[in-house]
Amino acid sequence: MARALEGIRVIDLTVWFQGPVSAQYLADFGAEVIKVERPQGGDQARGVRSIKSLEIGDWNQYFLVNNRNKKSLVIDLRKPEGQQIMYRLVEKADVFLSNLTPAMLDGWNLSWERLREINPRLVYATNTGYGRFGGASRPAFDMTVQALTGIMAQLGEPGQPPIYLGMGSGDAYGGIMSAFAIVTALYQRNRAGHGQCIDASLYGAQLFLAAPQLQSFLAGNSERALQHSRREAANPLWNLYPTRGKWVYVCEPNEDARFRLLCEALGDGALIEDPRFASAAGRAVNNVELIAEFDALAAALDHEALLARCAAHDIVAAPINTLADVVRDPQAWDNDYLLKTWCEEVQREVEVRGLPVTLSKTPGEVNTLGLQLGQDTELLMMDLLEYSWDEIEAFKAAGAIP
Repeated sequence: MARALEGIRVIDLTVWFQGPVSAQYLADFGAEVIKVERPQGGDQARGVRSIKSLEIGDWNQYFLVNNRNKKSLVIDLRKPEGQQIMYRLVEKADVFLSNLTPAMLDGWNLSWERLREINPRLVYATNTGYGRFGGASRPAFDMTVQALTGIMAQLGEPGQPPIYLGMGSGDAYGGIMSAFAIVTALYQRNRAGHGQCIDASLYGAQLFLAAPQLQSFLAGNSERALQHSRREAANPLWNLYPTRGKWVYVCEPNEDARFRLLCEALGDGALIEDPRFASAAGRAVNNVELIAEFDALAAALDHEALLARCAAHDIVAAPINTLADVVRDPQAWDNDYLLKTWCEEVQREVEVRGLPVTLSKTPGEVNTLGLQLGQDTELLMMDLLEYSWDEIEAFKAAGAIP
């Protein structure tokens, strides 16, 4: 079955996470992604064996999953001969994607201005830290950008340290925003006949990730900018509660009927008659007291018992799962959000994060994990770029390819 992006060729000159995962999304849905790496060790992520000093297993999941379904071409772009190879590849490509600095790309004669001369239909995509405009040029990391965008300032309890949303979440979101921008630009190219330069940044992606709170603040609700205690939630029916097991999140509007049902689920009908909580306004004014009552009731129950009671009373609630819980959830496997595939490095089937979206007629696939450095160099040089064997040997002698 043909896949959605079959026939699209992407030059993937990226390293680490945001750029590679952008190209990975395209490769999952059929694009031919050619990962171009330096001869000296390739993408630095090839050396990752731990994250935050924690070992990640007996195979390099960080690199192999982000670079699945790709081909590998090694070129030394510091050499004029290497740039010559890249130019021929650009002639045959639809997309040039990089998360290297503009200064580095300019130094290798790979600027947008240069490459569009070679291929006017090219979509030239960059992944930057803070966007192409403005004065920000400092290094960008997922956690430092989360700090700058206000996301962390909203997480955690007042008086306690802000909470980092998670390792690489901004990079992953920035990558999918980049893939979205690339596909959008390809659609426009097919209508107008010419490519364009696009950018997706960590800063822009994480501002969008904070969209509901950010827009509320822009509209004048300054309370949305700071941490809020769960013990003081404005709507006690939409809040997080402890049990003897896991925490449980309850999500209900502050309405009389929903309040009665939640009280029944928690096993205390007397609260329904409490005059402090007899109306939505009363529950909002006396929110701290009501939350304390709910806390005591929930803490006396196991999370499974509370969830069963909520389900029986048509109350929307969910447990706060760990990743260990998630990987056992059939829902994730049934939708290919998690899946299994073969890993050459360890010669066994492994479990990987899967496909974030579902297409009924042209679904994505995970066929290969990662790639050996330069494994496709000679084949691509001969079949795609149509160099003769003598020319390939000359490039090797010049040090442009290994």
